[in-house]
Amino acid sequence: MKSTQGETPPGSAQPSGMRQQRRPARTARRRAREYALQGVYQWLVGGADAPAVEGDLIEREGLEDLEKKSDLAHLREVMHGAIDQAQALRAQFVPFLDRELGQLSPVEHACLLIATYELTHRQEIPYRVIINEAVELAKSFGGAEGFRFINGVLDKVAANVRSAQDRA
Repeated sequence: MKSTQGETPPGSAQPSGMRQQRRPARTARRRAREYALQGVYQWLVGGADAPAVEGDLIEREGLEDLEKKSDLAHLREVMHGAIDQAQALRAQFVPFLDRELGQLSPVEHACLLIATYELTHRQEIPYRVIINEAVELAKSFGGAEGFRFINGVLDKVAANVRSAQDRA
């Protein structure tokens, strides 16, 4: 009898040897970061304060949807923290930039603010998770190569703000 291991079952449209790639479902925390990115972006571009940005986000997305789809507490903490502490957070990553702060795209700037906030204030979240999430945000919302830049800068920020034990 002929082995059928690795072959496509009868009636399947997928050729043998090919697998359908599936993206993992976005978690509530991932969606919170996406919404926080939108809010920080709006603040960077429009200049409104954090409560106004949050109000616009709630108006646009709906409070019920935000509560269902995302970790609303994390969204609020990260967005408000990134905006309210922007000057101190910039001091953490500006030394590692290869260009002037004003030359960053708003998406890159927002990713760096959010991730630097998490690296400095959310010690319970592994630094690799924070960096990976920022890279994914940059891939989804930023320019073609922006994610590489984000990764390089945040690796240096993490080495600077997290203890050696956290990075082991």
